[in-house]
Formats: sequence, C-alpha cells, structure tokens
Amino acid sequence: MPDATLGSRQPIRLLPLVLISLSLALVGAVGSSRNLALARGGSPSGSSSGSLGEAVSPSTTEQKALVEHLRTRGAIFYGAWWCPACFHQKNQFGTEAGRRLPYVECDKDQAGRERCQSAKIRAFPTWDLDGERREGTLTIEELAVWSGFKTKAGGSSSSR
Repeated sequence: MPDATLGSRQPIRLLPLVLISLSLALVGAVGSSRNLALARGGSPSGSSSGSLGEAVSPSTTEQKALVEHLRTRGAIFYGAWWCPACFHQKNQFGTEAGRRLPYVECDKDQAGRERCQSAKIRAFPTWDLDGERREGTLTIEELAVWSGFKTKAGGSSSSR
C-alpha cells in the first residue's frame, strides 16, 4: 500500500474526512441559525410555519389578506424543512404572512411524516384546497385565482 503522503491516492483517502467535515459544518450552520432565531425571541418549532426559516422581506397588506383567505378556505401547504422550493413558496408571502401560512411540516418528526403519508403527499411543496391538489411552487397570483381571493378592487387577482 502506498504511503499516505505520496502518490495520487492521497486525495481519495482524504475524501471521507472532507465529507465528514463538510457535513459537520453544515449541521453546525443549521444549529447556529436555529440558535440565532431563539436568541431573537423565536422558537424552533413554535410558529405555525414549522422550520422553513423566515422570509426575507416584510409582508404587504395583500399578502397578509391572501394568507387569511387561504386559512379561512381551509387550504393546506405541505412541505419539508429541507426543501428549497418550499422556502421559496413561503418567502413569496413575506415575513408576517409567511408565519401564518397553513403549513404542515412533512419531515421534521414522525407525526408529520405520518400525516403527509396519509394525505398521500408525493411532492413538495403541495397545496390542497377543497380536495384539489397543486404540486410545485405557485405564484401569489396563481394562489389568489385558484382560491377565489378577491383583491381590494373587488375582482379576482390576475394570473401571470
């Protein structure tokens, strides 16, 4: 067997160590962002939106009204904490409205996994409204039209 310091096999021997180090760094980053949320007065799972992370901009009045409309209509947004498309979906609503989304976390604990399995969720994100499903990220306009949300002007929101 060649010496670990010589030859072309050295990078391959270091690969498992590099992968383990990268994994630990990623876990540490997730843990530190969770601790940062706790330090800011948040909770790791206390919001109705699970652990998708916070949206990056404030919500508009219309985004807040749409979320309340979706909640009233009984819409459900199924997602997973590790899903980039789910975070993007939540981020479209802004911070305040994003916290109020009717969100079900499908992969944080066994209860969530079982709920999503019994609901036959096949993809993330998935929206359910009156038994009708939409898979994938939807725009605010698509959600407004699909749910029958009326804008301040009294008409349905326009689609793209």
